[in-house]
Amino acid sequence: MDTVAPYKEIIDVIKASGGDAFKRCFQCGLCDTVCPWNRVTNFSMRKIVREATFGLTDIESEDIWRCTTCGRCPQRCPRDVRQIDSGVALRKLAMEYQVIPPSVKPVRTASGSLVGEGNPLSEDRKNRAKWAEGLSVREFTEEMELLYFPGCYLCYDPRLKKVGKATATVLNKAGVDYGILGEKESCCGESIRKTGDEEVFKRLAKQNIKTFIDNGVKKILVSSPHCYHTFKNEYPDFMVNFEIIHLSQYLFQLIQEGKLEVNGEYKKKVAYHDPCYLGRHNGIFDEPREVLKNVSGLEFKELVDSRVDSLCCGGGGGRVWMETQKGERFSDIRIEQALDIGAEVLATSCPYCITMLEDSRVTMGVDDKIEIKDITEIIQEVI
Repeated sequence: MDTVAPYKEIIDVIKASGGDAFKRCFQCGLCDTVCPWNRVTNFSMRKIVREATFGLTDIESEDIWRCTTCGRCPQRCPRDVRQIDSGVALRKLAMEYQVIPPSVKPVRTASGSLVGEGNPLSEDRKNRAKWAEGLSVREFTEEMELLYFPGCYLCYDPRLKKVGKATATVLNKAGVDYGILGEKESCCGESIRKTGDEEVFKRLAKQNIKTFIDNGVKKILVSSPHCYHTFKNEYPDFMVNFEIIHLSQYLFQLIQEGKLEVNGEYKKKVAYHDPCYLGRHNGIFDEPREVLKNVSGLEFKELVDSRVDSLCCGGGGGRVWMETQKGERFSDIRIEQALDIGAEVLATSCPYCITMLEDSRVTMGVDDKIEIKDITEIIQEVI
């Protein structure tokens, strides 16, 4: 096999990036068995790990960019090989040499926007708080109970702004003492890190940490599981610790404490899709389900491939910015699964999942048969 980079360099880069565990792989193949890619095409994470062991990875291949970091293979791996770390390390090498396949080129645009404007969507930083206009959302001050960090998509994406507005409406109704930082905040950096761009991640992390400390932030409420994962599990590497709570957890807490009265009825069949970074990566399965089950008239339907075995939407690992061919979209399968059990609404708790599922709903021509909702949007309708 011809190699793009020298044998030793590939191995050294993987080791330096925390991917040294690839040496433990004994080729059992469980990673390939559970990988969602093998539902739509032929893909072998085992092959990538094996080639990396000998420094034979073809970094020009699109295969190293397929991984959505969904967490299925490390969950099942009997040897703790940590395939995600190895994959990200290979992407770092590809980024360094600028060996970028056409389907991955949008990542460059996202990276430039993150550096320039603090978001991956090429939107102006000064407009980051515009989603909250007219909703009585205040600027965060040190005396407030918590900072609400909506994340990039809820601030800029037309569909996801509805989730931000629903969240503000619900928090206001519950009398929560919260505020936002608006243009002072930047992207959490989770997805760009998974594409191998460690420098941009560190820049964003340091910007946010400084902003949080300067503004006296102690407790952060987030809508995105990707923000949750990064703030909770990766920012502590910078010697800081903030209390992080995901909105699904907080809604359940507000309902339990009687601060949020769910009085209305929602007479629809609702299935819940577990986001990878909320469920499998961070163990939050019950709270979003309990929130939905507290809604009168709602008929809860459990999907196949649920909870720890949930099917990835396809948007993780930076793939929300990459091109995925028709016929290879996991979200198409998820829509079919929801329709098969008679769901009228497919609910979730992640902006990436909503983006991918909404796209599939339209391209599959079933937008008149099923709705995609964040659980906060459902709660907004019944309070």
